Amino acid sequence: MIRRNWIARLFAAALIAAGVSAPAQAGLLPVSVSVQPEAGNFRWTYSVVLPTDMKLQSGSYFTIYDFGGYVPGSTSLTSPFPDSSALANWSASTSNVGPTPNRLNPQDDPNITNITWTYNGPTVGPGQLTLGNFSAASTFQDTQNSFFTGTNPRSTGEIDSNITETISPIGQNIPPVSGVPEPATLALAGLGMPFIGLARWIRRNKKQ
Repeated sequence: MIRRNWIARLFAAALIAAGVSAPAQAGLLPVSVSVQPEAGNFRWTYSVVLPTDMKLQSGSYFTIYDFGGYVPGSTSLTSPFPDSSALANWSASTSNVGPTPNRLNPQDDPNITNITWTYNGPTVGPGQLTLGNFSAASTFQDTQNSFFTGTNPRSTGEIDSNITETISPIGQNIPPVSGVPEPATLALAGLGMPFIGLARWIRRNKKQ
């Protein structure tokens, strides 16, 4: 298994630690990111936490930006809180821009897919809870610094919108070099070589 969790884990841990003694805390956070090979692609998994003094309610969502090489239909959720019945409370969607909570301004490349998970279940919390492992497959393994935004209510009812750094896949799909013959072309050329040789042999015999 290939691990790529140090940026998100350290950043989120610092925010959570700062929130222990402060009344205002950051909202939904990706506390770790892991990358595993999967059937020729790579599965990226984000463990998302609801910090202390925060709640999760219907309509809460988070977005991972610029998820390069996204494999359509590959999103999944494992270990949801409190059990597998909560799978039905989450839905995943993709877009090239946003969605982003009001007043937040992450870097967002309009040419690269964003992935958003939205919660549509009963209110959860307040309390520090691991909400689950949210994942999607990419054709790429290499990492880039990216952004994560989320929106959910505090225990007081005030809506919290937060932005933090995370990592996401990056890469480039390189098309075949035009000067390299296709396999079928090479096969046809191979079949034609004996006939070219035969024609040359006949011409030489006619000149003699």
